[in-house]
Amino acid sequence: MFIPKALTTLIGAAALTALPLMGLSEGNTTAAPTAETRTRLPLEDLRNFAKVFEQIRQGYIEEVDDSTLLEYAIKGMLQGLDPHSSYLDRQSFDDLQANTTGEFAGLGIEVGIENDYITVVTPMDDTPAARAGLKAGDVILRLSGKSMKGVSLEEAVERMRGPKGSTVTLTIARKGYKEPIDITLKRDTVRVRSVRSRLLDEGYGYLRISQFQLDTGDDVAEAIVKLQKKGELKGLILDLRNNPGGVLQSSVEVADAFLEEGLVVYTEGRTESANLSYSAKPGDLTMGAPIVVLINEGSASAAEIVAGALQDHRRAVVMGTESFGKGSVQTVIPINDERAIKLTTALYYTPNGRSIQAQGITPDIVVDRVKVTRLESSPRTTEADLAGHLGNGNGGRERGAADREQEKENRDDWMGRDNQIFEALNVLKGLNLYSQREKGLRERIARSD
Repeated sequence: MFIPKALTTLIGAAALTALPLMGLSEGNTTAAPTAETRTRLPLEDLRNFAKVFEQIRQGYIEEVDDSTLLEYAIKGMLQGLDPHSSYLDRQSFDDLQANTTGEFAGLGIEVGIENDYITVVTPMDDTPAARAGLKAGDVILRLSGKSMKGVSLEEAVERMRGPKGSTVTLTIARKGYKEPIDITLKRDTVRVRSVRSRLLDEGYGYLRISQFQLDTGDDVAEAIVKLQKKGELKGLILDLRNNPGGVLQSSVEVADAFLEEGLVVYTEGRTESANLSYSAKPGDLTMGAPIVVLINEGSASAAEIVAGALQDHRRAVVMGTESFGKGSVQTVIPINDERAIKLTTALYYTPNGRSIQAQGITPDIVVDRVKVTRLESSPRTTEADLAGHLGNGNGGRERGAADREQEKENRDDWMGRDNQIFEALNVLKGLNLYSQREKGLRERIARSD
């Protein structure tokens, strides 16, 4: 079973505010703390910190310099707040920027974990991995001679990244090959595509967002235009499953692409700068086509903003399973040129005022991801298979047993690969039929008037 990429956090608009000067409180008091005393640093706690600091300096088994100890203290202070506040050193800051821009130096492989080994989910187009011929399902046994068995997904990704132009050798196991294969790749700049799209059926589009990067809003608009060039868009599946979130503004832009107007999301925090609201501008890129949004337990933060906004505005049917429930906003505050802190500064709310924090989005229609197998039926002869049968009265194409069996196999392919997409497509077709019926009814009423 593939383990989805570790959840990245929602990044809000950075706002650096000046902190008030803090004094020291002398001794203990039994009186209730005033607003003034609550802003002061407790002297006794500072003394305790100094004692612990000195004990580590003098007694720890290995010598640690003061600068490193203080950095550890800062990390611990932020990690103690909540799971998403953290200290960003130079490497972490670079990784965060790579996640938001979608660019990094590496191999260009989407990977997961299967049977305790790193396995290729898909090589990205026009990357070193694709050019070297890596295939979905390849199992990475070793990386530059080091075993990958039991390596976490995060560590594997870190090992595969590196300076542009540097080389790495992957030892892989591939289906159909008795012996492992060594493939040497040269790292290059990789642009992660956060948006993919295609037609599932005539008039029915599929749009997958893997994470919300800085350009995701523009990429979604471009993908919709490409789908519309292939014919009238009767419906769209927006797949946000296992989407860990990303840039707040991009989630607003994506929701805006499907809304004519109205509130998308608002945030509330302790400071004035944390209280923000975002609204949609006129213009639904899909011209009102029915939408089904797919979510699951891996859909978090920015993905939940989009699902929640479209659900509150009754613009889309949300299907799947309950989402992750990350309803907080993290602000990236630079400390110096190489370091920053990521601090939780607000909670976000859907247009109807729902806080998703620790609750998540509940789908309108719950559909679990399951394996579906069609019950076998014996082949049956149809009228079109009988010798001397009459032709169709309207001159239509005949459909015999072989034609129907092929259609069943096509349906089985979707049901077997992804039953949630299959069910979403059925809902879209139902919504489209219903809208056509309503349109016809309104036209008849108008003619009668």
